[in-house]
This record gives sequence, structure tokens and C-alpha cells, in this order.
Amino acid sequence: MRRRLLTVIAILLPASRLAAADPDIEFFEKRIRPVLATQCYECHSAEAKRLRAGLLLDTRDGVRKGSETGPVIVPGKPGESKLIQALRYTKPKLKMPPKGKLPDSVIADFEKWITLGAPDPRTGSSIAKINTALEEGRKFWAYQPPRPPAIPSVKDATWSRSDIDRFILAKLESKGLRPVGDADRTALIRRVYYDLIGLPPTPEQVDAFVNDKKPDAFARVVDELLASRHFGERWGRHWLDVARYAESSGGGRSLMFPDAWRYRDYVIDSFNRDKPYPQFIAEQIAGDLLPYSSPKQREEQLVATAFLVLGPTNYERQDKDILETDVIDEQLDTIGRAFLAMTVGCARCHDHKFDPIPTKDYYALAGIMRSTQTLIHDNVSKWVDTPLPVPPEQEAILKKYDQQIAALKEQIRLAKEAEKKAVSPFAKSIINPRELPGIVIDDDQAKKVGAWTHSKFSNHYVGEGYLHDGDAGKGEKTLTFNPEFLQSGRYEVRLAYTAGGNRAPKVPVTILHADGEQTFFVNEKETPPIDGHFVSLGTFRFEKGNQWFVIVSNENTSGHVTVDAVQFLPEEKDKPAPAKETPKKAPLQSKELEAELKKLTDRAPPRPQTMSVREAAKIEDFFVCIRGIIHNRGETVQRGFLQAATIAPPPTIPANESGRRQLAEWLGNSNNPLTARVMVNRIWHYLFGAGIVRTVDVFGTTGELPSHPELLDYLATQFVRDGWSVKKMIRSIVLSHTYQLAAAKPHAADPENRLLSRANRRRLDAEAIRDTILAVSGKLDLKYGGPNWKPGTTTEVAYSFDDTRRSVYTPVFRNRLSEILEVFDFPDPNLVSGKRNVSTVSTQALFLLNSPFIVEQARHAAERELATPGLSPRERIDRAYRRAIGRAPTERERAIALQFVTEKAEEEKEAWQRFYQALFGCIDFRYLD
Repeated sequence: MRRRLLTVIAILLPASRLAAADPDIEFFEKRIRPVLATQCYECHSAEAKRLRAGLLLDTRDGVRKGSETGPVIVPGKPGESKLIQALRYTKPKLKMPPKGKLPDSVIADFEKWITLGAPDPRTGSSIAKINTALEEGRKFWAYQPPRPPAIPSVKDATWSRSDIDRFILAKLESKGLRPVGDADRTALIRRVYYDLIGLPPTPEQVDAFVNDKKPDAFARVVDELLASRHFGERWGRHWLDVARYAESSGGGRSLMFPDAWRYRDYVIDSFNRDKPYPQFIAEQIAGDLLPYSSPKQREEQLVATAFLVLGPTNYERQDKDILETDVIDEQLDTIGRAFLAMTVGCARCHDHKFDPIPTKDYYALAGIMRSTQTLIHDNVSKWVDTPLPVPPEQEAILKKYDQQIAALKEQIRLAKEAEKKAVSPFAKSIINPRELPGIVIDDDQAKKVGAWTHSKFSNHYVGEGYLHDGDAGKGEKTLTFNPEFLQSGRYEVRLAYTAGGNRAPKVPVTILHADGEQTFFVNEKETPPIDGHFVSLGTFRFEKGNQWFVIVSNENTSGHVTVDAVQFLPEEKDKPAPAKETPKKAPLQSKELEAELKKLTDRAPPRPQTMSVREAAKIEDFFVCIRGIIHNRGETVQRGFLQAATIAPPPTIPANESGRRQLAEWLGNSNNPLTARVMVNRIWHYLFGAGIVRTVDVFGTTGELPSHPELLDYLATQFVRDGWSVKKMIRSIVLSHTYQLAAAKPHAADPENRLLSRANRRRLDAEAIRDTILAVSGKLDLKYGGPNWKPGTTTEVAYSFDDTRRSVYTPVFRNRLSEILEVFDFPDPNLVSGKRNVSTVSTQALFLLNSPFIVEQARHAAERELATPGLSPRERIDRAYRRAIGRAPTERERAIALQFVTEKAEEEKEAWQRFYQALFGCIDFRYLD
């Protein structure tokens, strides 16, 4: 049966018409180039005072040429690349950067980059630069204000149905080309259904349109689809690609975003309501600062600001200044690409190499985001959760619980204050080691192996701080404490550390004493039992004059290892006097209260909240970070906007405001030369498979020039005149004659179809493929909006993607995607992705053959078909084709299918299951004509 299935698929599948897409260089621009600039260029660039090892890392050719000793990367093979060995510190004499090892997450980015083949757009020599002086740069087409162009005249006046058609036809005629004929009505309705709502038309809907001979038949279908709630699900998903939407933070310890779904639903609702684009921008940039007239509107505005929070973030980073500047950089990069199609982030370390964006303009924008609170800092930082408005009756219930919880917390606070007064005088946050009995060796006296980081973040330590391993370099770091002045005798050995939820639970501590060597394991997740600082490792015998030691290692640990001090207490001074110990009643009282608090909070209904931002406590301008490093302070820059994209006087930022409200106003102003152009180009890309500017996220000099610049300006100005209505723009495009052309073979004079003499044959995206399979099987759940995680979800690792809702509601985890979405080119949720890769590779065919999901849905489709009695195999085949592919089979296809399903009557159900599986693998199933 399997061999027969392969034969059917081979016959039904024409040769692939698409090659695999080139690797996207966006990953390099966002993850690799900034690290090279901040960590490597000082010694390995044309501007270095002294070039080290002959290695240039500021050009693609330099990276591939390597150093004096040979290549430093082997594209596709990170394990064989010296660069990775240097970053990982695997060899004593090959450690880069020499000042300290980079975080594991950054090294993982370099490994991924090399695995991708080390894509690098930096052509030319190190010193080659495009002239990006501000006034000169403003002459570039993208920074000129769009103006309504004259509508061109055409030779064939009867062909055009709209001004859009006249722009297309005029260019075709100028090149001696003609548009092809119209798409047949069956192909056209399938095309517009997928383009507008992402779902296939039913056979009944196809028949109704094909048989409707009224001149406005297509317009009525379009209006019906624009009014469908499924429109927002389709076009909202497009925006979620741009907004790098995900439901986890990514990285080594990926944190879950349990309320991210609210932003997803906000986007879907916004497209369904055809929210004016400037309002859509303003709510995402500054929703918390906008006026509102109802609790519902306020909720939408707060939820919208999650746009600024949903990016990939390493919340565990201990240097909070660096963490904040990295978050700001990610926000600016996203804002720049999403709304302006400009690579603003490239100006963090230096003036933009290709576009007129001075570093000062970057930090003018950065000051706006620095004056915005995105993070709440703790050992592991967190995003800002903001309560949402609720109905009055629900608010009354919540307030009652809030009052009870607040009262219990106050009782706990008072109980703990009483405990503090009763405990040892040494149980305080910061202890001077000279105040402690016995011999105390602080961490600054220990012998260090490996890169330990000094910290005071926990504010609970002995001496001047403590050390931690950064949860990196496992097995490479030790601290050795040598008690040089011990007298012979028995001593209790105590270890001080700072506890926390991200600490290692099994830290090896080795003690060499007079009776031998012993290793103990300390759980640093638990608070040290002695005064909150120390844990006792036991009492041991030591002899005077020998080199005894205590060694703390991070070998085989998972989590952060912290080390503060080691204390040696002589046996005669063993324990504090009983009077100094904590009375047992006080801790029991606080523990009982805390248990009661937990019960109460478990009973309390959850208050709805959203990830969001708010104005920072301190509003201030930002300074230039030299080479992009927060600790290298340059001149202060007044908050403001990009000069190259500022035509009219920009809004003034008051001294007591962050500037986000003004940034939103500047972005959504009709005078902004980029905003309207970028959005209408995105719309065009989603409807035709290629934008007028094909580099939809890059309008700068490194992007492509527009194929039809006058048409782009016509659409941009019309977009503004129509009140920035996305639905009106879509309607005008799909009702054009150009949109309704047939998909035909490429013309030799225009092989890439940039002139649009025909429709582009396009593959369905991952969501449409999955949703169509579920629709054909009868299992598609069309529930609209709401949470989408399974109950009890706390981690992305073990999540099972087996729901049957539309794919826009499938959870998007940065470290784990649904298999079918990943196989069919779902975008990297770490990046702004206005344009997805489209590949045709063997793994897709293998997935369609072997995936349990495909097999199960094919079985459901077969059962659904066979549940209708009295139909002949020929009729069932026609029904299957029409459901899956949107058309009837050809005579040859019907004959092959008939032979396949009737060859063994006793295997009828299995035969129909295999037949549906073959249809799901058919290229006509996955492509639009």
C-alpha cells in the first residue's frame, strides 16, 4: 500500500517550481554583527590600532580568509571552526575575547550562524563606505515624501479596471509586453479566499461564485471575506510575523509568557475592526499614555504595548545595565523594521554604514525607550505585568481578596520583624567578616580558576560581595580557600553562599583535612540555615602547618553557582549561645501565616493582567554608548527622532514624558516618508507574493529599489486619503485586473515577473497548509480568540501540539515550534519577518508521508467521506479533490485515483485514507494558481 501511495503522489506531484531560499542575513545583522563590533573590532578590524593575528572580522572576505594560522570558520561546521573553539575557551592559548568569555547564548548564536553557512552581506573592503551624510542621504528615494503621481496613459484603455491597472499596464507596454489572460473563476476564488481569510472555499462556495454571472459577483465575495472574522486571523498573523510574536523568552532558560495571547487577540481584533493604521501604531508604542473613553478601550491600549515586551530577552543576565541596553536595542530594531523598514539597530555602535542614521539619532530614540520601564529587576529580571480593568462586580470580589491578602502579608511582615530581633546578631544582610568568630576567608582571598563574576546584586553577603559563575563554563571554574593560620584541632567548616531560584542544586565542595579528603554537595536553591548566610559542612580535624583547603567547583552543575566565604570555627567556639538562637515559636508562626497566605491566594480568582510597559521613574536623555557598550559613556543626546525621515517639524517631547507618545505621533504622521509606503508594500507583498519593494523590511540603500515607484507612491497617498484603512487598500488591490490574472509560465523578458504580466504561483504558508488539512478532515476548530495553552503548562520543552484550532492560535515558543509549522518555513520568532522564506525540500515530502498528524487527519477525512452513503468511488474522488484542491480532477487524475481506491475492496477505509494522504502531498494542494 505504501509503494502504491508513493506512486500516486509521484504522478500527482509535478516537478517543484521553487528552489530553496537563500539563508536570511537578518540573523547575522541582529545577532552576529553587533557582537563583532563591540567585542572584536578593537583588535580585528581595519580601524584597529594594532591588527592581531592578521585577522579582519569587519568584512565577509576577512572572516573567510581567516588569520595567519588559517581559516577561523568552516561554513556549515561550527565544531570544526576555530572561532567557536576560541569563544568556548576550549584551548588555554585560544580564548577570545581575552577580557572574558561571552555568554553561552551568544556563543550558541555564532554556532547557529556558522551552521547556516555564515551568511554575511558585508561585501567590499573594510574601509569602503557609502556616502551617508545626512543631507546627501536624504536624497534617496525612500526619504522623499510620497506625492500623488499623475495617472499614466495606456494604449489599451479597455484592459484597465482601476488606476492600479494603468500603472502596471503602462510599464508593461513600455517594455513591449502584454498581460496574460484572466484566471479561471475556480482558481480566482481559491486565491482570494486564501489571501483574505487563509481558509479554502467549500465546494458550495466555489459553485455559487462560478455560477454567479452578475458583474459585481467577485466584489461581493471580497466584501464578504473582508467582513469575516477569519480575515483578522489571517492578516493578524501577518502582523505577528512582523512583531516577532512569541509566547516564551527564548535562550537557555526560556521563560513562559502566559499572557502573550492577549496581544495576539488584540492584533486579530484590530484588523477585523479595520483600525486606522496610525491608531494601531500608537496603541502599540504608547497605549498606556493615550486617553480612553471606556474600560474596554483602556484594556486594548494596555494590551497593545506588549508589542514592546514580546521580544527575545535574557532575563537572567546579571549585569542589568547591559540587559536594559540590549532590550532597548531590540525594541528600536523592531520599531525601525516594522514601521519604517529601516535597520536602526545598525547605528548602535557607530554611524550607520549605509543609511543616513547617525549614532546620535539612535541614542535620541534610545533615550525614549530608556525613559520607559520594560523590566523589573531581581536576580532573574521580569517584564512588567499590568492589571487590566474588570467589570464592577468582579472588581468588588477581587478587592475583597486583595484586602485579605494585604492583611496577611502585613502579619507576616510583623512576624518576621520579631524573628529578626530574636536571631543571632550576625543574621543581617551584609556582614563584616571581622565581626564573625573563628577564621573567615572571604571570596576575594580565594584562588580563582576560570572567569568568576563579582556581584552585590543579592544584597545579602559577607564582606564586599560574592562571586558567581554566570551559569557558564561548567567544569572550568574553581575557588580554593586555604586556611593558612589554623592551629591543630577540630573545626566546624561552614560555606557562605547566596540562595536563589536559579541556583545550582548540587554544588560540589571538597575539603582536605587531616583525616583525608571528602566531597559534599550543597543545594544553593535553599536558604543557608545559619543566619541566612552559612551552611555547615561538618566538623573536621586539622593539623598546624599543612596546606589544607576547601575547593568549590561548578563541575556538573546546572544553574548558577555562588560562593561568598568559608568559615572555620574552633570546636570550643562551636555554636552561638542558646539565647542567641532563633526561638522556635516565631518561625513557626511566620510559616503558618505563609501557608495561610498560599491557601488564600490559591482561592482568589486571578486578576487579568497583561505584559506591558510604563513610564520610568526617572525620565532622562540617554548618552552615546561608545562602541555600543553601556559602560563606555559618551556625550548625552536629547531625545528625538530620525532626522532622515523627518520632513515636517517633529512633535516636542516634554521634559516629564518619555517621548513614546510623540514617537507614535511622528510614526503615524502623513508627512513621514516611510510609514505609509512600508505598510502598503507589505499588503502588496502578501497579495502578490512579492512587494513593489521586495525587501519589505529594508527600504534603505541595502534594500531593493521599487519595481513601480510611482505606483508605490500612488498606493501610499491613497492609503492616507482613505483614512489609513487596511481593508480599503486590500479591496482596491484585489478588485484590480492585475490581481485577477492567471498564473502562467515566466516570460523570457521578465522571468521574475517584476512587471506583473501574470499572477505569481505561490505556495501556501504553513498555517494555511495545516488549517486546510484540518478543514478537509472535518476536525478544524474555528473557536475565535482566547487562551491557547493546555492547563498546567509551565515549560515549552514537553508541550504537545495536538489541538485542532486554527494555526494562528497554535503556541509559538522560541525554543520549540509545532513541527508542521517549522517544516513549512514558519519564521524565526526572534526576528522581524515581513517576508518568509519559501522552500521546497525533501523534509517536507517526508513529513507529509510519515507525520502521525497527516496520517490521522487523512483517516478522519476518509471516515468523513465514507459516512455519506450511496456514492460511487468516482463521486467520492471528485468530492475529495474539490475539498482538498478546490477543483475537480482531470480525467487522468480521476482514472489513477479510481484504480488506487478500488484495487482492494476489503481495504476500503485504508485505501481512502491513503488517497487523502496523497492529496495532502500533491503540489496543487500546496500551491495557488
